[in-house]
Amino acid sequence: MTEMHGTTIIVLRRNGKTVMAGDGQITLGDTVMKGTAKKVRKLGDGKVIAGFAGSVADALTLFEKFEEKFKEGNSSLRRAAVNLAKEWRTNKILRNLQALLLVADSQSILLVSGNGEVIEPDEEVLAIGSGGSYALAAARALLRNTDMEAESIALQAMTITSEICIYTNSKFTIETLEGEGQ
Repeated sequence: MTEMHGTTIIVLRRNGKTVMAGDGQITLGDTVMKGTAKKVRKLGDGKVIAGFAGSVADALTLFEKFEEKFKEGNSSLRRAAVNLAKEWRTNKILRNLQALLLVADSQSILLVSGNGEVIEPDEEVLAIGSGGSYALAAARALLRNTDMEAESIALQAMTITSEICIYTNSKFTIETLEGEGQ
């Protein structure tokens, strides 16, 4: 089977807002199969934003599993992420899923992988996918050197990435969570 190439998902926090953005391109080999996929969505009754890079079917399974773990864990993002990572690594069926998951709430940003990793970034920004490094670099520069709002930074980082990475298009989905007191 032809290898499926990635995407770009970025999440960042600034001024009490958590923003996640993703492109809409699904590529199979050297063909764009779809340009308007939604790889970023709200879960957990709107308290969590999640985005994926990797196989679409696998990611949809992970969205469902994460939401299940979130409800079981009394709406704790960290507990849900750790429990998903444990099951993902040890379950015979889930172990074969080929995707990465970014999850965030108003306090935490986490990367969850099938190798059992749950990683929280040092800074308030994280990106995954084939264009993840470009988006991360652009967002860090904007966070460090401008007063732009979170949504504008995410949009600019994704726009820059779509101009560089052939597996990232400019059909973005952007979701925002307001922090407490906002």
